Amino acid sequence: MYTTLISVAQLQALQSSGQPLMVFDCSFELLNPAAADALYAQGHISGAVQAHLERNLSAHNPALAVNGGRHPLPTRESLAHWLGELGLTPTMQVVVYDRNKNNYCGRLWWMLKWLGHDPVAVLDGGLQAWQAAGGSVDDAPPKAKPASSFLLKPALRELTLTSTVEKNLGRDIQTLVDARASARYRGEVEPLDPVAGHIPGALNRPFGENMDSDGFFKSPAQLRLEFETILAGRDPSTVVHHCGSGVSAIPNLLAMEVAGWGPTALYAGSWSEWCNTPDLPCAQA
Repeated sequence: MYTTLISVAQLQALQSSGQPLMVFDCSFELLNPAAADALYAQGHISGAVQAHLERNLSAHNPALAVNGGRHPLPTRESLAHWLGELGLTPTMQVVVYDRNKNNYCGRLWWMLKWLGHDPVAVLDGGLQAWQAAGGSVDDAPPKAKPASSFLLKPALRELTLTSTVEKNLGRDIQTLVDARASARYRGEVEPLDPVAGHIPGALNRPFGENMDSDGFFKSPAQLRLEFETILAGRDPSTVVHHCGSGVSAIPNLLAMEVAGWGPTALYAGSWSEWCNTPDLPCAQA
């Protein structure tokens, strides 16, 4: 069972073993959502199912959304229904990947943990590593699996809402870590949301700093050293990750687990919900 990262060689071995397995392609382009379908059609790991950030992994109907922001989480029940229709069973190993340095596939990794499904892992290095190793890629849709009943289990990861972040602002029991690019964090630019800046007191760890130049996660020891430097003595268990809309925060959350810490919390509404909520403080620089 793989629960954090999985290598190309390990995934190839799983495919050869015949073990029940589902692979999801989560490739996406934030400023051009329609490109996701084209990317998937151009080529994906053979048998991989597409998981579209806006169509499958977000809920824009308020009645089916858990939080606000640009990419609201669907309810656990609606997500479980979609996965069951795809044929995912509670004991099946899941592997998620993208071609965007793990910016998007972590979303589904976290969501499955949130549903109580532990055997899910991110393909280290993404599609690029798979192709470089000679992995099979095609442009055909996957063969449909029989629908299943995907039963919810107790959540394995913690979701934090705006009300909790506000209540704990400035308290030692909460350490906010913002995964956006530093210029956005400082409020120098803001291409997506109506207000520039960050949540007061938040630390900045751009999600891309978790990967090396080839798109692989850095070693556990290196990740641990870098996070310890950022946290500067703060308790790692108090960390609440966020970004613009709760998506690119996941690589930071995953990196902390790879580094050897236990699961930390996600503020999925993130800056896009925070800055659109009346009377909440915003900081710059």
